[in-house]
This record gives sequence, C-alpha cells and structure tokens, in this order.
Amino acid sequence: MDQNELKNLARPLSPSEAKKITPLKKPEWLKIRPPAGENYLEIKKLLRERGLHTVCEEAHCPNVAECWASGTATFMLGTEVCTRACRFCAIKTARRPPPLDPEEPFKVAEAVSKLKLKYVVLTSVDRDDMADGGANHFAATIRELKRLDPNLIVEALVPDFRGDLKAVEIIVDSGLDVYAHNVETVRRLQYRVRDPRAGYQQSLTTLKYAKDYARSKNKSLHTKSSIMLGLGEDVVELQEAFNDLHAHEIDVLTLGQYLRPSMTHLPVEKYYSPEEFKQLEDVSKETGFLYVASGPMVRSSYKAAELFIHGLIQKGKA
Repeated sequence: MDQNELKNLARPLSPSEAKKITPLKKPEWLKIRPPAGENYLEIKKLLRERGLHTVCEEAHCPNVAECWASGTATFMLGTEVCTRACRFCAIKTARRPPPLDPEEPFKVAEAVSKLKLKYVVLTSVDRDDMADGGANHFAATIRELKRLDPNLIVEALVPDFRGDLKAVEIIVDSGLDVYAHNVETVRRLQYRVRDPRAGYQQSLTTLKYAKDYARSKNKSLHTKSSIMLGLGEDVVELQEAFNDLHAHEIDVLTLGQYLRPSMTHLPVEKYYSPEEFKQLEDVSKETGFLYVASGPMVRSSYKAAELFIHGLIQKGKA
C-alpha cells in the first residue's frame, strides 16, 4: 500500500460520502445521560480556571457524567489539538498544534491534589511535530504528581511515539505505575481506523518494550490496552488480537462500543449487545489477561479496571 492510498484511508469522510451511508439505529439500551451534577460543575470550573483539558470532554466520552460526578477525570496533556487524524476520533487535528504550556505539569498536579485523587489517568494528543513526541512533557507531569503524593497511582495512556523506544524509556523512567496504549482495533482494520503513522505492530512493540525495559530496571509496571468494537471486525480477528496482546504481556484489556462522533467519522458497522460483550469478556479472560473490562460504555479509562489495578498495586506494595 503506497502513501497516497494510506492518506486516502485516513482522511475524514466527505459530506457527500457521509450522505451515502445509512447509519445504524442506536439500540434503546445504549442511552447516554447528559453531564450534570455538583461535582461535574466543580471539576469543569477547576479545569477551565487552569486552562486544562480532559479526554472526557475532547473525545466525547459517554461516561463523563458518571466519572465526573464521582470526582475522577482523565487529564489530557500537550494541548487539545492532535497532529494525527484517526477516523474514529473527535479530537481536533492540525499539522502544527499550539506550543506546550511549560506550566501544565504543575497545573495538573495542583488540580489532582485539589480533587484528592488516589488514582489518576494522564493521556495526551499525538505530537508528531516534536522530536520526542511530547514524552519529556508527559514525564515531567508524572514526576510532579509523584513529588506531591508518592502514594498516588499514575496511569499514563500514551501515544506510540512513532515507535521511538527512547521515548518509551522516558515515560517508564518517570515513575508511573501503569503504561497504557491502545491498539484500538484488529490488525486488518488498522489503516482504515487509525492515522497511517500509527500501526498495529508498532503499538504492540512499544507496549512490550515498556514492560521489558521496566523489568531491566527492576521496576514493577503494569500494561494496559483497549479495543473498540463495531468497526467491522469479526470474532476470529478479535481472538487473534487478544492472543497478540497477551503474547506481548498486556495485563489489562478493555473492550467498548465504538460510537460515531459525527457524520464525517467512520460509521458504526455493528452495535454489540451487553450479552455479546459478556461473551467476549469470557473469551478474552481465557486468553490469560489479569483483568478484562468489557461493556458498551467501557472506555480506556474505566473505573472498574482502575479499581482492579489499584488493588493489584497496593497488594504488591504490601
């Protein structure tokens, strides 16, 4: 596949292309509550005052109301503009995003402290415009969080850094507890779903290297990944993906329903029922993961998975 074909696969759907696609009707049981509540408003105010962003808002996460109501949020570093244009993602894109805010690590740490979180998830946009892919900025935030609260459990949902293993080392050396990166979909659909600069094997390689590098430094590190369902994959391909992830020593897997952010994004090919998600959870658990969270509203940052990892880490420390 040449570069022109890859670019064509990654571009958003045009209005004329979108009109030709008849969207599937969303099931009655797949309803999303509008965000509301005192805690939600308090967190939103705190974030806006500090110029911070969350993937909860930028990616239109269906769990934002529930998570924010319970006082948790996933902070997004490196501005809210990504250099990549994955066809499933609602985050804004540009070749040259705004420059990094050097104060962001301190602002995030202050916000986490005010929210009294015990488990925090950090993620970021892709910064292909930077030599290190934003790894040092990510690591600076993790170090500041750990400085303020050494007992805080930090999960970093990181980019693939274009396969740059030195960037992976920078993240692992920062002192995080959970290294997360999403393969997003099965091998066959990678170039249709993700930006051409991403890659199924590239993602697997960075995840395995994070675990190997931590082991070489005698550090304890858990790894995590996620797959969206409903993009045209089949059960055989999902089983292959489960096997690949387990072979690359992924500890925790999350499975959730893809929801189309707009008419210019990829259409939903199938809505999986709660029963089908339970079946896939059972199948993937048999593969050997330490924990699997599977359900229509499950996302990468999912409270049940975070609670399991929290318990796992606390047990290890004890």
